[in-house]
Amino acid sequence: MTIPPTETLPTEHNDPINARILAISEDKIAGFVREPFAEIAEQCGLPIETVLERIIGMLRAGTVRRVRQTLLATNLADGALVAWKVPPEKIDAAFDYMSQQDPFSGHVVLRSTDAVTPGSEYKLWTTLKVPHGFSLPRHGEILTGIVGAEDFRLMPAKGIFTLGVGHVRRKHVEPGAKAEKPATMIMVRPATLTEKEWTVLTALKREFAPEEIRKAPWVERATEAGVSLGDFFAIAEDLTRRKIIGRFSTFLEHVKPSAGGVRVTRFNALFHWAVPKGRELEAGGEVGRHEILTHCYWREAGPEFRDVNIMAVAHGTDKARLLEHKAAIDQDLAECGMPVSYTNVFWGGRSEIKPSEISPQIYRRWLAEVGAAA
Repeated sequence: MTIPPTETLPTEHNDPINARILAISEDKIAGFVREPFAEIAEQCGLPIETVLERIIGMLRAGTVRRVRQTLLATNLADGALVAWKVPPEKIDAAFDYMSQQDPFSGHVVLRSTDAVTPGSEYKLWTTLKVPHGFSLPRHGEILTGIVGAEDFRLMPAKGIFTLGVGHVRRKHVEPGAKAEKPATMIMVRPATLTEKEWTVLTALKREFAPEEIRKAPWVERATEAGVSLGDFFAIAEDLTRRKIIGRFSTFLEHVKPSAGGVRVTRFNALFHWAVPKGRELEAGGEVGRHEILTHCYWREAGPEFRDVNIMAVAHGTDKARLLEHKAAIDQDLAECGMPVSYTNVFWGGRSEIKPSEISPQIYRRWLAEVGAAA
């Protein structure tokens, strides 16, 4: 197939054909699929040639920042959301270090609240993963020494209710729109992989370059892993059954404007609720069924944040509209008799998003580079 030059194709996310593709390709292809681009084409009702050329064009233009098979890395590495208390004069340097030099910090976001509230002095938020056998608290201590943080709070996920993206699809979601049933919680359970499975997984999760976006995209990845295509498929499908493989996704550049100045979102809201102990499963199911949310977790935030234990993330272009969504969720919790002792919103500002590394070999090299003991 001959791909037209990028400049001849519409590359903004709001082009009608691109939006139609992205509504599927962002987060509707669950697990490992042998022909992911063909599946996207089938679900959005477009020829595969159109899907391929548009995804390639958006990737080259930077509208799509990466195309890759995602993992449920919570089962492959120990992970946590981390809130950092950093002196104001050091916070920009801390942000730069974690986003540019720590391979194990993923989302790095500066957050603020609309008023001084519990935890509002924790302005730097990151996601962190370390391979099994290494220590999250120790990694936090190492970073504390490097960036000069005053304190940090680790908040591992105890359960996952919602995990997706779908920014294009969610642009038109009405406040209160929700699934027919409460969200089902995914338990966080550590998984053990063989050396061969790690080799396949490493090849599987690598981002696609534009020239790799084609029919039969896994053939070269199987060669890279040194296995037959049949073995590659069998291992990938087994990892999907074991809840290790996430979705196949095109990730939009949703924080920064495109080359044409178009933004996918403007506001990133982290919602907090404190519900009674023992009712987290019920509360998370109710919150997680709301369609606006890209993430919903059971996390224990501790006394620094008034014992918040349900957290969710929503994105949008209008702050007031996001608060309407939050109000609808609050009303839903009240109507189902769920006591909420405290709630808050942390708004995202400056942010960088990258996958967290989970390789034990890379972790050992990083420890040596920073001169730290595990």
